[in-house]
Amino acid sequence: MSRSLASRLVAQPLLHKSSIPQCTRLPAQGARAFSQTSRRLEDGPPKPKSSSKSLLETLYGTPQVPKSDSAEKNVMSQLSQSSVFKAMATSRVDTSSLSGRAPAPKPVEELEPYHLHIYSTKHNTHVTCTKPNREPIISLSCGNLGYKKSRRGLFDSAYSLTKYLIERLIHTGWPMKMDRLEVVMRGFGQGREAALKVLMSPEGKILRDKIVRVSDSTRLKFGGTRSRRPRRL
Repeated sequence: MSRSLASRLVAQPLLHKSSIPQCTRLPAQGARAFSQTSRRLEDGPPKPKSSSKSLLETLYGTPQVPKSDSAEKNVMSQLSQSSVFKAMATSRVDTSSLSGRAPAPKPVEELEPYHLHIYSTKHNTHVTCTKPNREPIISLSCGNLGYKKSRRGLFDSAYSLTKYLIERLIHTGWPMKMDRLEVVMRGFGQGREAALKVLMSPEGKILRDKIVRVSDSTRLKFGGTRSRRPRRL
């Protein structure tokens, strides 16, 4: 033996440590390599993944950037030109009572048209033209044209009466002043149909273009006293 006992004892623990293979040296559970830890520290704390919208934007919407004064003026000018504001500006609602002032009275001629009343019975026919305030302009009956007794209730007499009344109105210039005309019928005599025939004829064209309404004001009886007995011939 060339070496001494002391040198062999010193060399034995070094050989024993080096004899352990590398694959059996496993790191402790949950530990991390030093090289990886240093690299993570150099990169900084982990960053959250970028998303298209954050949670607050999803709940409350995207924040609106305050507009400048010029942008607000443009928006107000567009609103003032909208149809809603125009309709509110041209509203016909009378708000004078809210301010304590009495509403200005409107002229009657703007509310009511002229009237042509045709009252026909089996004995006679009456035709009256009135103003919008119901003041009569002209009133005639078949007796004013010279018809007597039973001839006053015939079709021909009522036709002549209506035609004559229209000629009198044209002579005095009233059709030029009339903008609207209402025909009011009353009764069921022969003069009712005769007056309508005149208005539909060329003689009544000057008044036919101004008619806005045709109404019936025939009196209807509901109950009441006993009617007169029918006449027997």
